[in-house]
Amino acid sequence: MARGRGVAVTGIGLVTPAGIGVDENWRRVLSGVSAATTDPELRGERVDISCRVPGFDATAELGRRNAWKLDRFAQLAIVSARQAVKDAGLDCGSWDGTRVGVVIGNSLGGVATLEKQLRTYFEGTPDDVSALMIPMGMVNMVAGYVAMDQKIHGPSLVTATACASGASAIGTAREWLLSGLCDVVLAGGTESAISPGTLNGLSRMGALSARTDDPAAASRPFAHDRDGFVAGEGAAILVLERCEDATARNARRYADIAGFSATSDAHHATAPHPQGAGLARALRDALSDAGVLPDEVEHVNAHGTSTPMNDLTEARALHSVLGDRAAVTSTKGVTGHTLAAAGAVEAAYTALALHHGALPPTANVDSLDPSIDVDIDVVTGRARQKRIQVAASTSLGFGGHNAALVLTAA
Repeated sequence: MARGRGVAVTGIGLVTPAGIGVDENWRRVLSGVSAATTDPELRGERVDISCRVPGFDATAELGRRNAWKLDRFAQLAIVSARQAVKDAGLDCGSWDGTRVGVVIGNSLGGVATLEKQLRTYFEGTPDDVSALMIPMGMVNMVAGYVAMDQKIHGPSLVTATACASGASAIGTAREWLLSGLCDVVLAGGTESAISPGTLNGLSRMGALSARTDDPAAASRPFAHDRDGFVAGEGAAILVLERCEDATARNARRYADIAGFSATSDAHHATAPHPQGAGLARALRDALSDAGVLPDEVEHVNAHGTSTPMNDLTEARALHSVLGDRAAVTSTKGVTGHTLAAAGAVEAAYTALALHHGALPPTANVDSLDPSIDVDIDVVTGRARQKRIQVAASTSLGFGGHNAALVLTAA
């Protein structure tokens, strides 16, 4: 088969509800055990469950001063970036930072900080507001802070395509590498927006699961009784290099990012196209970009939010392109929906599936939704051991954003 030009995934950093670090994450997603729990910080709210990063200590990871001046979404990204660089066998103290870039997906910025500081303003006086409110809240600052931490002097950028942001970042990074703009790019996504204001807004839209009496069973992608997603937080950063550069330095390659495409539904502010037309086109174009035929795709890490509308339309889109051949997983059954980080988290899991020869199960699926009017092979129950050569990861976002990544075995 003719392959397109790819870039290698040589390092992965993961700080998610499934754990801190690659090993913890991979064990947890293979287990199919949900990370959702009742959230003490949401006590009294209409939806009081979430998927937070367990045991994350920003002070221990970053030092007291750095932790104090950063919103949590930036803290998660910096720690994830450090993991990824170390995992890749690189050292920011010795690389040429002018040839390194960083592109990170984010959607809501430091919304928890903004909520807190605005409450301070309205309940106190203007002098009570922190001078760090704006740099802690701004979406772009996460790329800036990672660049500062890793001595990166090449381009830095934040992609904001809602829940497709992480995938958009990886696709952008691939273009930077193939164009020769950079030699190494740190790419991924981060989000930490589990705040009362944000969750109430999502709840009012009908996006969140109301299964608050049984949090661990609330996120159930493609299941017949799904009723919404569980909000999560997290970060995933991938170190990307041109394949020939990775080979030249004898770097481990988890997988290659072989293709990417993005499309817009131009249909509705928050609802996907009912037939998944935009996502289907993104996946077809990404396959073409990779030089891969649809019947070569063996696995898809789907967006799979556990909302009634997304899972139906995504199933239609996947079937229209791939038929029922590919084994489909939604790891959101374990992690919840990490919003702007999701595309990057799931791209990392897809790379690990290729690397380890194992396909994670979709948590909490007792029976598939009979209203899904196409056949797809959803991995349920337990992980499926299978060596694969080609996989895809799909992402959708409010505003009609669609993104598809095609990954191949290194």
